[in-house]
Formats: sequence, C-alpha cells, structure tokens
Amino acid sequence: MIDCKEYKSATFVFMNRVYFDNAATTPIDKNVLDEMLPFLTEHFGNPSSIHHFGRKPKAAVEKARKQIANFLNASAGEIFFTSGGTESNNMVLRCAVRDLGVQRIITSPIEHDCVLNASKQLQKEGIELDLLNVDSKGNLNLQQLETLLENNSKKTLVSLMHANNEIGTITDIHTISQLCIKHKAFFHTDTVQSLAYFPFDVQQIKVDFLSGSAHKLHGPKGVGFVYINNETPISPLLFGGSQERNMRAGTENVACIVGFGKAIELAQSSMRETETHIRNLKSRMVSKLVQLIPDIQFNGDIDNGFYKILSVSLPPNPKSEMMLMNIDIAGIAASAGSACSSGTEKGSHVLEAINAPIDRKVIRFSFSKYNSIEEVDYVVNKLEELVGIQASNTTSKQDSLSQ
Repeated sequence: MIDCKEYKSATFVFMNRVYFDNAATTPIDKNVLDEMLPFLTEHFGNPSSIHHFGRKPKAAVEKARKQIANFLNASAGEIFFTSGGTESNNMVLRCAVRDLGVQRIITSPIEHDCVLNASKQLQKEGIELDLLNVDSKGNLNLQQLETLLENNSKKTLVSLMHANNEIGTITDIHTISQLCIKHKAFFHTDTVQSLAYFPFDVQQIKVDFLSGSAHKLHGPKGVGFVYINNETPISPLLFGGSQERNMRAGTENVACIVGFGKAIELAQSSMRETETHIRNLKSRMVSKLVQLIPDIQFNGDIDNGFYKILSVSLPPNPKSEMMLMNIDIAGIAASAGSACSSGTEKGSHVLEAINAPIDRKVIRFSFSKYNSIEEVDYVVNKLEELVGIQASNTTSKQDSLSQ
C-alpha cells in the first residue's frame, strides 16, 4: 500500500484537489501501474499468438485469471475477462435468457443502470420483470423475494448487487443465495463496488454469476470479469475469435488484465488495514458533520452500510443546486450520486426509490486508502462554510423582500 501522506502530497500538486469520488473510480496504484507497463512496451505480443512474443502475454493473462479466482475461491476456468462491469452484467442477463431458458428476472429499483436498463429491455422482448420493494435505507424486502420465488412456475434469474453504488447499502447475498438454491432460481450478483473490500467465497455463498471491475479497486479502467459457475454454463455474448476459451471474442486487453490481477492481489493482502483506515475517515466525517451542520442527514444504512460510501443529505435551501459546483470550485471532487448520471438533469433513481426528500441536496462522498484525516477535516469545514453562506444569503433575501 502506498503511504497516505506520500499520496496526499502528490494530489496537492494535482490542482490542489481532494478526491472523494472513489465510488466513481479510484486512482491507480503505482504498484499496479508498474506491473502493467512492460505489457505496453516490450511484451506487446498478441496472447493468441503461439510464437515467443505471444507466450509472455498469454502467461500473464492466465496469472491474472488465477489471482482473481484465488480471491473468490473459484476455479480459474470460471473467470472470463470483459471490458468492465457493464459488459459483464449485460452478458449474464442476456445469455441467461437465451441459453438457460430464463423467463423471469427479479431485481430491484436501486440496481446500477446497466442491470436495470438491460432488464427493462429484456422485458420489452417478452421477459417478465419484478422489482423488489426497498425501505427508506435501501434494504431489500427479502420476504417479498421469497414469496415471488415460492409462487413461481417460470425459470427465474435473481440479479441483485452486493453494495449499492450511491447510498452504500449492503445486500445480504448469503440469504439470497439460500433462497435461490431452495427455489431453484439462478442468482447473479453485481460486486463491482464491493469486490476486494469484502471477502468473497463462492464455495460458501453459491452464486451462478458474479461481476467485477478493476477501476473501483485501484486498477485500470476498461477491464472487468464475469464469474460463471461451471454448473450454469452459458454461450458467448460476443462472437468472433476463440479468446477466453471461446467465451468472449476479441483480443485481450493484456496490460489492463495484468493490472486487474495485481490490484486484487494487493487489495486482498491489505483488506483489513484498508477497511480500518477508511472506516476511521467515514466515522470522523459523520461525527464532524453532525456537530457542525444542523439538520444534516444521511442516506442508506449509516451503521451497517459499505464503509467506503457516505451519502450526505443537506438541509433544504433554494441555492442547494449550486452546492456541487461550489465544492468543486473549493477543490473537492465528489458526486451527486452515480457517476454514470453526471452531466444530466435526470434525478437519481436510487434516491427516488428510497423516497429521499426532493428538497434536500444529496452529495456522495466516497473514500479510498489514499485519503487522509486532514482531507476529511478540510471537506467538512468547507461544507459547513458553504451551507452557512447559502443559509445567510437566503435569510438576507427574505429579509429584503419583507421590508
């Protein structure tokens, strides 16, 4: 792990910004980059080539496959590399319908857009779609899931993420796995956010499919994987060459695959240390915000949610829509919700599903092993200042109008 102080000094050279948007993407670990670089220079061969230049990249891809399989306690033959979580999730949903005879998908209204939109498209094509109810913290109604599975005569795929990318609520995938086994349903879980921050053992928690992506755990963008249980084989989504043991056509992104393997190896070796560090950051931010900003609220399960994500709900204010721009001007990188919705006027489907008040501005802060207590304090103090300025401006305007 890179020393936090070392990284912090580097970030301030980088436009004096504090980066608290690690749920969108994480900075690449220097050790990961060092592992990747030779495969962008001297080891440039195509891994499908049988000559000398292809053998080194081929071996590196297989090493990364084993690193990911080792983390999941899976067989290397169950790991297939993709371009990222979106491709992995689409592959599972579409191929389960096509190859496994799935006629019904059960998911939730707070899934990532790539699962929700793919499911809705399949619904247009004739697949039955059920969305589970969620409470105000984003917890799924598992009793409803059991009822749906009990009263089911159709082949069903349950697709539910482990950690919500906007509010951090954790889903009990162990219980869901047991329900799916009991009622003979297929189970897919999107672990793009939580992979490498929690231990996963597919021998202990049976899943048919599991998706992951490198750039959420200090690896490179543009590479992901899908775990496909040997007991539930599917055919390719993309057709072409015989790469990935005939499961995913196209020349492998060797350098990024190598980086993914290294990133998950590093995360596995320092998981407890990373969790302790990030929990301390989140706990300090929560306690200081509660002290300094009246009527501050938080979305999701603040006590049992994903320690990396903090969804902050600010007091109502007519000028609150400017808050995200103002904190950016102050040198703070955060998000209004999911990064995939940035730059649009569309509201968050997750906040809508949990009935979050529409008059409160929500900002998602998300942390990494590289963040520091000093950065937390700076962000909290700046947020208090901006909230105070907004409140003061609003009061002055109201006083002026009343005169």
